Amino acid sequence: MRRRHHRGFTLIELMVAIAAMALLALMSWRGLDGMTRAQSVTQARGDAVLTLQTTLSQWATDLDATIALAQLQPIDWNGSVLRITRRSGDPTRPAVVVVAWTLRTDAATGAQWRRWQSPEVTTRADWQQAWERAATWAQDGGTVAGGAELTLMPLESWQLSYFRNGVWTAAVNAEGLANAIPDGIRLVLNLPPGTGLTGVLTRDWVKPTAVAPKT
Repeated sequence: MRRRHHRGFTLIELMVAIAAMALLALMSWRGLDGMTRAQSVTQARGDAVLTLQTTLSQWATDLDATIALAQLQPIDWNGSVLRITRRSGDPTRPAVVVVAWTLRTDAATGAQWRRWQSPEVTTRADWQQAWERAATWAQDGGTVAGGAELTLMPLESWQLSYFRNGVWTAAVNAEGLANAIPDGIRLVLNLPPGTGLTGVLTRDWVKPTAVAPKT
């Protein structure tokens, strides 16, 4: 009767198997780490895109609601803060609000694009006070009383241009046009690196009642 001999693994074979399993584990970990990093980058980019879309939607809403009334300046840009006189959110109320946009930097959040809005005003005196508060808010870091401030998104710099008489010019209130709303406003945003989105973004707004020149 023949005996069966059961042959086991040698030490070298075991070491080779362990090394192969360690290599496979390392490759799997690197793959999972890469997938996690890619997911984090995608999430950050998606959040940044959503924030940008929401901010630009508010920007367009403010400009669309800009109103020119007698003795009330509709829009003013001094190179650092944009102030807008716009209709209130309630169409049944004969009131306006003053909105301001500016770029401000602090130690906690860095450079951020911010928006301020006054309470509703119904008299020229109240409007003048809100108009001045908007300028003060942009200068002193938001300590002005009254109104609501909102931090919008990280931003490195921004520039504005006005479209008037068929040409783009520096966004200033030219002589005789202080109470006129430009036919168009070009917004140029310089997005900082490391925030999901980076680079230069240009957005043009056209006044709803603007008429294209005939050629």
